[in-house]
Amino acid sequence: QVQLVESGGGLVQPGGSLRLSCVASGTFFRIYNMGWHRQVPGQERELVAVVTPGNATKYADSVKGRFIISRDNTKQTLTLQMSSLKPEDTAVYYCGAGGTFIGGSHSPRYWGQGTQVTVSS
Repeated sequence: QVQLVESGGGLVQPGGSLRLSCVASGTFFRIYNMGWHRQVPGQERELVAVVTPGNATKYADSVKGRFIISRDNTKQTLTLQMSSLKPEDTAVYYCGAGGTFIGGSHSPRYWGQGTQVTVSS
């Protein structure tokens, strides 16, 4: 069983930055595809970014050039550095681990509890 604990969400003004972290338990972190997803009430959860065990990355078009995903296998931590934030980035952000990454779509086996990001002036 894998547990994922996110942190780093909060309220930020448009144009600002936030750094989200996800710490994973268990012993298989280094072999998992790891992703950040986000969800707005009433909408489907969407992929923000994913990083493979080989450190290949994929980003949603809406965040390319603004967000950076990274992983630290020794600390079993996944990070999302978000800059130039926009009001439309407001959502609950979830860390997802394992599962499948096919055709650019990540379907995690494990989910964290989510952390709220609000971009507003």
